Parts: sequence; structure tokens; C-alpha cells
Amino acid sequence: MNAEAVNPATPGPVTSGHVTPVGARRKARPRLDLRRLGRAALLGPAARGRLPDAIGHVVDAHRAHHPDAELEPLRAAYVLAESSHRGQMRKSGEPYITHPLAVTLILAELGAETTTLTASLLHDTVEDTDVTLDQVGEQFGEEVRYLVDGVTKLEKVDYGAAAEPETFRKMLVATGNDVRVMSIKLADRLHNMRTLGVMRPEKQERIARVTRDVLIPLAERLGVQALKTELEDLVFAILHPEEYERTQELIVRNAARADDPLAEVADEVRRVLREADISAEVLIRPRHFVSVHRVSRKRGQLRGVDFGRLLVLVNEDADCYGVLGELHTCLTPVVSEFKDFIAVPKFNLYQSLHTAVAREDGQVVEVLIRTHQMHRAAEAGVVALGNPYAAPPEEQSASDGERVDPTRPGWLSRLLDWQRAAPDSDTFWSTLREDLAQNREITVFRPDGGALGLPEGATCVDAAYAQYGEDAHACIGARVNGRLATLSTVLKDGDTVQLLMGQDPASEPSREWLEHARTPTARIAIQRWLTAHPAQDRAPGDEAGATASRPLAEEPAAPQAPDAPEAVSGRPAAAQVLADRAGATVRLAGCCTPVPPDEVTGFAVRGGAVTVHRAGCAAVARMKSAGRAEVGVRWGEGAECRVTLVAESFVRPHLLADLTEAMALEGAEIVSATVEPPDRQQVRHTYTVQLPDAAHLPTLMRAMRDVAGVYDVSRAQPQAPGV
Repeated sequence: MNAEAVNPATPGPVTSGHVTPVGARRKARPRLDLRRLGRAALLGPAARGRLPDAIGHVVDAHRAHHPDAELEPLRAAYVLAESSHRGQMRKSGEPYITHPLAVTLILAELGAETTTLTASLLHDTVEDTDVTLDQVGEQFGEEVRYLVDGVTKLEKVDYGAAAEPETFRKMLVATGNDVRVMSIKLADRLHNMRTLGVMRPEKQERIARVTRDVLIPLAERLGVQALKTELEDLVFAILHPEEYERTQELIVRNAARADDPLAEVADEVRRVLREADISAEVLIRPRHFVSVHRVSRKRGQLRGVDFGRLLVLVNEDADCYGVLGELHTCLTPVVSEFKDFIAVPKFNLYQSLHTAVAREDGQVVEVLIRTHQMHRAAEAGVVALGNPYAAPPEEQSASDGERVDPTRPGWLSRLLDWQRAAPDSDTFWSTLREDLAQNREITVFRPDGGALGLPEGATCVDAAYAQYGEDAHACIGARVNGRLATLSTVLKDGDTVQLLMGQDPASEPSREWLEHARTPTARIAIQRWLTAHPAQDRAPGDEAGATASRPLAEEPAAPQAPDAPEAVSGRPAAAQVLADRAGATVRLAGCCTPVPPDEVTGFAVRGGAVTVHRAGCAAVARMKSAGRAEVGVRWGEGAECRVTLVAESFVRPHLLADLTEAMALEGAEIVSATVEPPDRQQVRHTYTVQLPDAAHLPTLMRAMRDVAGVYDVSRAQPQAPGV
């Protein structure tokens, strides 16, 4: 806010909506002479009831958007600001009052309403003068007081090195209740960046980096493209001066061209729309410096049409699609370049149709199609909307001044949620920059129809913490679009996500989850749990991995005598199966492990024995085709059986203990077990169990499925059609 400044040798003035680089063909509002404005601020008439000359530019810009606006608050705010800052000078030599005046003019040109402009004039008074917040509230009301408080810096004497991050934290929390706080901050930073040349180079670079990492992403998310583009150019000039100079040379060289291919295409588009009887305004929209630089890096040698785009403005939404149809019919469309941000607006409220048409010489011209209202929203974003999240006045609390928590965009709600959990300023500051680097948002849906807004690249881990907060520690898996998925699965826009939650209150997150978490909410919650439980902090799947491919011989089967054929492979006693061949030795096939009441069939094998298979076993068809004699078999009275079961589960601590306990409670005796190494957070368990009664098998399988983390239990399938 009180960043001192001088006239910069930096690019692009703000011209009511976008940066106009060198060579632009649109007429721009001239940059104000700050010294002249300073003299007017000090010497201009300021009689009560009359507007001071110094705010004439602000009033003109304000009335252009709000013809009936009440101007008395602006007059009173200017008088208080000027008298409070009198005698203070910027490092550049201008009276300090020129700074709040310039910030207010930026906001007025973008269409901000009177309350925002009033607070903007006063935004440095509490920080830099003897004016108090109570005085501001008494004279201008609680709304203005709240906005001024929101943008007032915290003192370094109180916070030390944490002053800057804690100031931003305070500002973001205030923005959650009133987005106009951030509007004022963005305009304040823009004017300071415009006049940053007086600072030492190292300080310029530090401020430029913070602007790049925090303020520009916030301007993008709030849809304030006019501020975002100029901030980008100013940062570009400071951090990459050589590349900036080269880009400037490209723009100047293109401006000196005798021909203008963009103008030619614009004339052609006007002709097409005129013949279609569509009322539209067709403008050439020059690219700003950073945009030209990006295009040059992407395409190499730039051609005339690469220095700008066409902007078509119409009155109604339907006209946008009418223009699109005419352009695609009468010109040569580049179909791959079409995007419909009207039907599906961006998360920052941006709406427009994007397309491109090709000239005969192969040059491709990008075209933006939108209504005048969409254009205003695209340029000014939330600045032009006032306070879109404020509750009606009757819902405000009049007793204690608390503001009603408004409905916020998803990204801001997530930011406010995780910032509360950030353990310190350094974590908050680094995490804020990482979070703001996510420049695209997706929407995923819950099975109940609710929606979750997540950054692009988010996984099921992020969805779990977004929906359940720290209760997501108990998440054991997910279904994405009806199919089982691991927690590391990356979600796509429009996916339906069902999160599977365990019932164990001692459920724990895994350190591996940190590798898959993309949102600060998830990362901070997981890290905080791991920090609080260092003794239990171990690699995911350790419990399962420790037993991987290793038999669990709690009660190994007693060794069998070699002459006991009925006990081959530890199968149920042959007396349980009756064969239609007298005296034959009967044994159960190991490939399909039949148990009562499976439908079974038998085959005579070498040595006069009969092997018994389930009717659906793959070996049955093979043995029939080989000519093996089929023998009728049926189950006898004996109910005891031995069967092999396969359980599929997600990785989680204590799963093996819970699963074996559930099996024991059903009377199953585990003869042997193997647990395969975890694969993508999934584990396959194989158990051979002895049951006292085959009728208990369905009950056992249900009990195993009910264990948290187990998503399927089945009978072992034959590995090969052998006997």
C-alpha cells in the first residue's frame, strides 16, 4: 500500500479494460500526470458540498458506469484522506495523496461502485496516518470500515518476518466475506507496480515475485483480466528485462508494417455479419506483452495475425451463436480451436466463445465472441459486481457487527478452509503459492448429486478430504463412475466419485497419500496426523507387506500318512463324497475345491481313483474331450469342508488382524494364507480354511466382505485345467 514509486520505464497503461502495447490501433486514455494531480490535490477547491478538482477524473469515470451514484461519500473520503496524508511524500516526489487517487481511478474505470471507491480513497489512512478504524466506521459506515481494515497491513514490529504472509492471510479471510477487499488490493498493487522504478533493484524483484506468485493468480481467479494482464507485463519487464525488450521490438516492428492482416479479416467479418443482418461490433484486440511472448515461444516466427485477436461484441447470448454459425459458414473455421465458455463458464465467471478462421495464405486468426455484458465481466470480473457474496441487509447482524458468511466460489472456500489449519506462516505462505499455481478447476459429483470443486489433477485423496475433512483419515477406497478405484486415481471433470469409508475409529492415513494429494486441505491434514503420530508413521501397506507371499501358519495341518489318499492336499475327507463306483478312492480336485452344496461330477483317473470337480470347472470340458470316463458322484452326510477363498482389499493398517478375527468368529479354522505384495494400494489375500459345516460358507464370505477395506470375496478359481 505505501510502496513508494517513481515514473516507470515499464509497459502498458490500463485503458479501461486491457493493456495496449506499443503500436496498438485503439485510442487509449492518456496516463495522468501525477505531479499535476498532486498540485490539484493540495490546491484545488474543497469547499463543503463541492467536489474537489482532484477527484474530477474519478467522478467522470464513476459516472460513466453509475450515472446516478451518490458522490458525497467520495467528497468526504477525499477530504479526510488528503488532510491525513498532507505532508507525506512518495519516494518519487509526488504528494502521497496521488497514490490513493490513482488506485481509486483504476477501480472507477473498471466500474466499481461507490462504497469500494470510498474505501479505496481511505485505504492507507489507518496504516499510515493517525486516523483510526473507529473514526472511519463512524463517518462512513461499517462496510467501508471493513474494507479499509481488510487491506490494512499488519505491523512488522509485531509480526517480524511473518508480517507479509500474515497480512495476506488476514486479507484473504476478509475477502471471504467481501470480495471488494481483494479488488482494492489488486488496484493498489497495480499502481505500486507502475511506479516501482524508484526502488532498489532487489526490492523491485522481491515485490515482482510476490505479485507473480500471489496477486496475478488471484486477479485471474477473480476474473479481473484488465488488472491481471497489466500486472503480468510489469512483472515481465522487471524479472525478464531482456526478453521483454525483444518482445517490445517485435511489437514495434509489427506496428510499422504497411499492411495489417488483422484489419483485413476484421473487414471481412463485418461484411459477413452485415449480410446476415447481425448487429455486432468487431474490434481488433492487441495482445499484451506476455501474450505475444508466449505465442512467439510456441510458434517461433510470428506473423501479422499473431499480434492480436478479433473481438466480436453482440447484444444477446443467442447472437453469439449466430455469429459463430455465420463465421463457420462463410469463412474457413479451424474446428480444433473452438471452445464454448458460455455454456460452460470458467471458474472465474469468464464467458465467451472462442474460435479461429484461416486466411487463404494459411494464417489463422483467433476470434472471441461475447455480449457486451460478458465483455465487461471478462475485463473487470468481480470489481464490476460490487459484493456478489454479501447477504441482504436484513440478514446482517446489527448487534456485534459480524458479517454473514456468504456463498463463495469453490476455490476461495477451499483456501479459507486450509489456511486455518496451516501450522505457521511459512507453511501458509508456501502452500498459498502452490495452491494459486493451480490455474484450472474441475467439478466432480457425489452419488447424492452434490458437487465438489477441485483443482485440475486432483485425486480421490483430495476428494475425500474436500468432502469429509479430517474424517477422511478413515477413507479406504473409492468408486469412480461406478468402478472401484484406488485413492491415487486422478479425477476428471464430470466424474462421479463415491468414497468408501471404514468404520474403525482408529483408522489412519498413509504417508503414501501425501504423494497423491494435490490440495493443501489434504496435504496439511495428512501431515498434521503423521506429525502427531510419529510412532505409527510407517510406509503404507507395511502390515500387509510384512506377510506378503508368506504362509500364516497359525494352526498348520497335521502331517498325513502317505497311504491316506483321501487326505491329499488337505482336502475334506473323501467319506463326504459318494461315487457310483464301488471301492473307488474318491478325492476332491485342487483346481476348483468343491464343497457342499456345489454341483459336482467325477472322472476316473489312473490307479482306480475318482477325482471330483465342480460342474463349472474348466477341467471338466478338457477331460470330457480327452475321453475320460465320467463317474456319478454326490455329497454324503458329512458337513465338514475345506475351501480356498480369495479376498480383495485396499491397503490400510490393521486390516489383516480385522479380517482374520472376523473369520475366526465365524468358526473358520485358517489352515494357510498368503498375502500378495500391495499393488496400487490394493492387496490380494488367499486363505484355505476348514469349516465345521459347509452351510456356513456363505455366512463366512459375507462376514469377510463386511470388514472395512475388503471390497470382494470369492472362491478360488482354477489356475489351470489340471486334475
